[in-house]
Amino acid sequence: MQIFSVGQVARYLNAFLTSDAILSDLWVAGEVSNVSQSPAGHVFLTLKDRDCQLRCVMFRRAGRLFQAANGDAVLAHGRIALYEATGALQLYVDVVQPEGVGLLHLQFEQMRAKLEAEGLFEIARKRRLPTFPQRIGVVTSPTGAVIRDIHNVVSRRFPLAELVVAPTPVQGDEAVMGIADAFAALAALGNIDVVIVARGGGSMEELQAFNDERVARAIFCCPIPVVSGVGHETDYTIADYVADVRAPTPSAAAELVVPDRFDLRYQVENKQRRLLAALSDLVGRRQSALRARTESLQHLGPDVGTMRLRVDDLSRRIASRLDAQLLVSGEKVNSRVRQLTSLSPLLTLSRGYAVVRQRDNGQVVCSVEAVARGDQLDVRVADGSFGVVVSAESK
Repeated sequence: MQIFSVGQVARYLNAFLTSDAILSDLWVAGEVSNVSQSPAGHVFLTLKDRDCQLRCVMFRRAGRLFQAANGDAVLAHGRIALYEATGALQLYVDVVQPEGVGLLHLQFEQMRAKLEAEGLFEIARKRRLPTFPQRIGVVTSPTGAVIRDIHNVVSRRFPLAELVVAPTPVQGDEAVMGIADAFAALAALGNIDVVIVARGGGSMEELQAFNDERVARAIFCCPIPVVSGVGHETDYTIADYVADVRAPTPSAAAELVVPDRFDLRYQVENKQRRLLAALSDLVGRRQSALRARTESLQHLGPDVGTMRLRVDDLSRRIASRLDAQLLVSGEKVNSRVRQLTSLSPLLTLSRGYAVVRQRDNGQVVCSVEAVARGDQLDVRVADGSFGVVVSAESK
C-alpha cells in the first residue's frame, strides 16, 4: 500500500486540474458575491448559482479591469487550479464581462487582457512618428476606398512622401496571415519610415482579423513605427492597442503620418519673419552701441582742431624765425666774403704783381739769390700763369 503526504496529493490534484483542456480554459456564468480586494490589489470574489458556488481570484493586473459588484450576473474566463496552501479549489480569473455579451466581445476582452499582461500595450515602448517621412508603408487591401483615401490625403498634404503598399486581404480566412506577412515584407525592405495598417469600418466579425494574436504580435515585432487606422472612430481592435499610434479612421491615420505642406509653409514664413525681425533688432542695437562708443571716443579724444591750429601757428612762427636767421646769416656770409676778397692775393695780382715758383719743387721765389741761370720757373699773374727760364745771373 502506497501512502502519500498531503502536499503530494495537493500537487497531484493541481497538476491534474491544470492539464485538463477544459478546466485550463473555460468560461463560467454566475452571480458575483463576497467581493473584496487585498492591499496588494488582488480581487477575491465568489461566483454562485442556485445550487453551488465557486471561489475566484483575480490578480492585480486583471483586477484593475474588474467593475462588477455583488449581485451582478457575469461571465468569467480563467482556469481552475488548487491553491495548495489551503487546499481550496479556485477559478483564477483573467476576464470578467456582464452576462449577455457576445462571444466575439468576450474573446476580444480575453485577448486584450492576455496581451496587456505581457506588456504589448505599454506606453513606454510606444515610438514617436517621424516628422518628415520619405517612404510610408501601407498594409491594406490594394483595392477599395481605403488606399485611395490614404493616397489622396498624402498627395494633398505632403506630396514628397512615397507610398509603398503591402497588399493583403483585410477580411476573411486569409486576412490574418496576409497582414502578418505584409508587416514582415515592409520590415525586410529596410527603408520604410512609418507603417499604416488600415481598413474601413465594419462589424466586429468583419474586423476580427485585427483582433487576432498573430496580427498583434506582428505589429509588436515590427521595427518601424506603426499607425493603426482600422474601422470608424468608435471601433477598437487589438491592433489599435498594440500600435504606436491609433487613428480613428484610415484618412486620419494618413493625416497623422505626414505634415501639412501649407502649415509648413506658414511655419517657415513665420520663422523667416521672426528671424528678419530679430536680425533687424540686433543690427539696430549694434548700430546704437557703435554710435555711443564713437561719441564716447570723440569726447575722450584730444581736440584735434585746436591742436591743428596750434601746429599751423608754430609752423608760421618757425618759418618766420628761419627766414630772419637766414637773412642775418646771409649778411654775415656776405661780410666775410667781402673781407676775404679784400685780403685775396688775386686782388694784389690784379694790380700788376706776380707770384714766382720753382717748377721742380713749387717753392715761391722770394729772392734773386734763390734762382740761377737756367732754372725753370712758373709765373702766376692775375689772369693766368706762364713758364720762364732764367737767362742771366742776378745782379
